[in-house]
Amino acid sequence: MKKVAILMGSDSDLPVVRPAADVLRDYGVPVEVRVMSAHRTPEAVRDFVSAARENGFGVLIAAAGKAAHLAGAVAAQTTLPVIGIPVKSSTLDGLDALLSTVQMPSGIPVATVAIDGAKNAGLLAVQILAIQDETLAGKLSQARADMRDEIVRKDAALQAELNK
Repeated sequence: MKKVAILMGSDSDLPVVRPAADVLRDYGVPVEVRVMSAHRTPEAVRDFVSAARENGFGVLIAAAGKAAHLAGAVAAQTTLPVIGIPVKSSTLDGLDALLSTVQMPSGIPVATVAIDGAKNAGLLAVQILAIQDETLAGKLSQARADMRDEIVRKDAALQAELNK
């Protein structure tokens, strides 16, 4: 099974990215979490990303706040799928990071989730890997069925309470 790398611009982003790592582990996907900065350690980013495919990675997730160039810097170095997580900062509530992550030039795509949307980043990575992994595809289908069943149960409980 291919691995997923989660790169974050600062260790202060760990509380934001942890849900992505948790989702990946819950699905049995090997994950590696690293601190790498597009601005402070550009050589380390380049070296890691350039070797990612040959090192067994299938998807790269990049989380950064403020200028949020990490996802774009990663995407510029690989043809692997890159998922960007814009991280909310105190400056502009993450809008700056969202725009920096989502506004990529033509030819260098970054799939972008919501501000602090790490859980969906993890799920999207699983979906990408599930294209060629039937076990993951089955787990995703079961998770969707479980979500549906939970909503049906909640609605039934609400109807029983309010419509006595």
